[in-house]
Amino acid sequence: MSDRASNSSERQDSRQEGAHFKRSMQTRHLVMLSLGGVIGTGLFLSSGYTVQQAGPVGAVLAYLVGGIVAWLVMMCLGELAVHMPDSGAFSAHASRYIGPGTGYMVAWMYWLTWTVALGSEFTAAAVFMGRWFPDIPGWYWSGLFAAVVFGVNAFTSRFFAESEFWLSLIKVIAVVVFVVVGAGAIIGWVPLQDASGASVASPGLSAFWGEGAMSPSLLAIGTTLLAVMFAFSGTELIGIAAGETVDPARNVPKAIRATLWRLILFFVGTIIVIAALLPQSQAGLSQSPFVAVFQRLGVPGAADIMNFVIITALLSAANSGLYASSRMLWTLSDQGTLPKSLGRLNKRGIPMNALLLSMIGGFGALFSSIYAPETVYLVLVSISGLAVVVVWMAIALSQLNFRRQYLREGGRLEDLVYRTPFYPWVPLIAFAACLAACIGIAFDPQQRVALYFGVPFIGLCYLMYFLHQRKAAQPPAYPNTAAEEKRA
Repeated sequence: MSDRASNSSERQDSRQEGAHFKRSMQTRHLVMLSLGGVIGTGLFLSSGYTVQQAGPVGAVLAYLVGGIVAWLVMMCLGELAVHMPDSGAFSAHASRYIGPGTGYMVAWMYWLTWTVALGSEFTAAAVFMGRWFPDIPGWYWSGLFAAVVFGVNAFTSRFFAESEFWLSLIKVIAVVVFVVVGAGAIIGWVPLQDASGASVASPGLSAFWGEGAMSPSLLAIGTTLLAVMFAFSGTELIGIAAGETVDPARNVPKAIRATLWRLILFFVGTIIVIAALLPQSQAGLSQSPFVAVFQRLGVPGAADIMNFVIITALLSAANSGLYASSRMLWTLSDQGTLPKSLGRLNKRGIPMNALLLSMIGGFGALFSSIYAPETVYLVLVSISGLAVVVVWMAIALSQLNFRRQYLREGGRLEDLVYRTPFYPWVPLIAFAACLAACIGIAFDPQQRVALYFGVPFIGLCYLMYFLHQRKAAQPPAYPNTAAEEKRA
C-alpha cells in the first residue's frame, strides 16, 4: 500500500491525456492560501459581535477552542495530504477510506460552500466599492471582480498562488498592525481618543474581569463557539492545494504548522484588543470593530483603510473559493460520477470546464441572493454553513480509517513522512468536537435552519450517488445483437 500511495502524484498526472496538474506552489503559497481562506469578513466585521454575545472572556475561550479543533483536524489532514497529495484532497480521501458515497457527498457540499461564497463575496465587494463610487451601479463592480478572479484562476496555478499570496498578505499586515498598535494602547504607550478627539486613559485589560466579562448565558457562549468553528474554515485548503505543490512531503507539514499558530495568534490577539479597547455596548454589527478601534486610536482615514482591506479580503476569499470549487468538480469527474469533460485539463494544467461551471454556480448564487434571499439563497447558505463541519468530520474519520488500514496491510509508521500525533485520540476528539457542533446547532433557533436543509441535502447526495452507481451497473436494455455477432 505504501508503494502505491507514494506514486499517487504520478498516477494523478497520468489520468489525463498529456495534461496534468502543475506542481508549482511553495510553502509560502500554501500558508497564504490557507490564511486567505480564513481571515475575511468574519474577522473584520463579525468579531465585535462575538465579543458582544459571549463577553470578552467567553469570546477568547471560544476562539481558543475553535483554533484547537482546527489544529486537530489539520493534523489529521496533514497525514492524508502528505501520503496522498491529490487535488481532490479530503473528497478523494473520504472516497477511499470511508466510502465512495461519502466522498461524493463531501465534494458536493464543499463545492456548494465555496460557490455560495463566490456570490456573496462579489455582492459585498460591490457594496463596499459604493463608498468611493456611489454613482456606479453595483453590478458593474460584481462583473469586474468576477472577471478578474476568473482570469487569475484560468491562467496557471502558479499565477493563482502568487495573486493569493499578495492579496492575503494585505490582510495579514492589517491584522498584525491592528494587534501591535492595539497592544501598545492597552499598555498605555499609544494614546486613545474619545468621540470628540480628546485623549482618554487606557482601560488596560479591565474588560476581562468584573461584570460582563463572561456572558451569563451558556447558550450564548455555545452559539458563539459554533460560529467560531465556522470562522476557522478555509484551513483545509492546504489539502486541496497539496496536489499542485512542489515536494508536498516537505511543504505541506511546514504550511500546516505555520498556518495554525498564526491563525490562533491573529484571532485571539484581535479579540483581546477589541474587547480591551472597545466598550462592549459598542461592539456589534453596526460597523467594523477594526474601524471603531482605529478611530479611537486616532488613525486618520480609518474607515477608508479598512474599506480597502475588506475589499481585498473579499477578493481573496473569492479567489480561493473558485480554486477550491473547481477542484471539487474535477474530483467528481475523476471518480466517474460527473462527465469526463469536467476533469479535462488544458495545457496549463487548469480544469477549465470545471472552472467555468463553478463560476456559473457563483453567478447563480449571486442572483439568488438578490432575487430570492428568503428562499433559494437561504437554503444555499444553510447547507454551506453546515458543510464545513461535515467536511472536518470526514477528514478526521478518513485519517482514523487510513491509519488502521495502513497498519493492517503491513505498513510501517516510520515510513510515514508525516504522522498525526497521539493517534487515535486526535482524530477521535476532532470528530467528536465537530459532531457536538452539529448537535449544538439544533439548540440555536437562528442556526437550526442549517439542519432543516443541510441534512436532507446530505441524504440527497447519497441517493444520487446510489442511483448513479445502479445505472452504471445495469447492462444496456437493448443490446446491439448485430454488432455483437459481427464481432464474434
